[in-house]
Amino acid sequence: MSKYNFAFFDEGSKREIRRATLKAIAIPGYQVPFASREMPIARGWGTGGLQLTLSLVGTDDVIKVIDQGTDESVNAVNIKKLIKITTGIKETEKTAEATIIQSRHRIPETELREDQIIVLQVPLPEPLRIIEPSEYVTKRLHADQEYSGIWLMLFEQIMQHGRMATGADHPVLVNDRYVMAPSPIPRFDNPKMHCSKALILLGAGREKKIYAVPPYTKVQSLAFEDYPFEVEDMSARVCRLCGAKGIFMDELIDEETQEKYYQCNDVSYCLERLNNENDD
Repeated sequence: MSKYNFAFFDEGSKREIRRATLKAIAIPGYQVPFASREMPIARGWGTGGLQLTLSLVGTDDVIKVIDQGTDESVNAVNIKKLIKITTGIKETEKTAEATIIQSRHRIPETELREDQIIVLQVPLPEPLRIIEPSEYVTKRLHADQEYSGIWLMLFEQIMQHGRMATGADHPVLVNDRYVMAPSPIPRFDNPKMHCSKALILLGAGREKKIYAVPPYTKVQSLAFEDYPFEVEDMSARVCRLCGAKGIFMDELIDEETQEKYYQCNDVSYCLERLNNENDD
């Protein structure tokens, strides 16, 4: 007999989270409040994403958990352990094999399918929080579509740096209605949200918010006509291991030669390329 209910939560908790998730899917980009549960991991370490995953997972699902591109970080490994202990479902490091992908700070390089769900962990779901501390006021601003504060923030970055200087979590407009925080993914991953085949769910446990981007939904990164949105330039970077180009790379330093080199940030993508080369 298992020590836990399937997927840790009682069935009432799962239903409550699912209701909030359905509302989030019905109103793309809108932040739905929910009763965030206590988890056996600290808030801020992925509890929002984990609650989404545990409320949706079934016995036939296959889970993949990544943290900044790797399946083997402390955060990813411990989340996988909890899911595995309380469900017994299969886990994988291959993006194509997973039905649910929980991720921190990255969207995989492998294009996702209609039968997949990606769950993004979110520390700060409110894109207006940097300019307005009041939750009451930010709700009213969203209702009025009053986003001049965000536009002013981007304009000030251009004045100071000559460009929009958001390194990650660059705000996006979803379905021509709500401005949304895409979670701290790099700008390189923002275009992957536009008309994604997979359902994208975003959960913030500490802030008690769930929001979503349904499949094939329009997602635009905020930008000015004369200062268009640009992703990180990876055009000249080649992975030292698999030879990949045009994907998000990590810049590393060789300890012996002190020379710079690049490797795929998405470790499983890199390994799959290497395995395919070996098979050929």
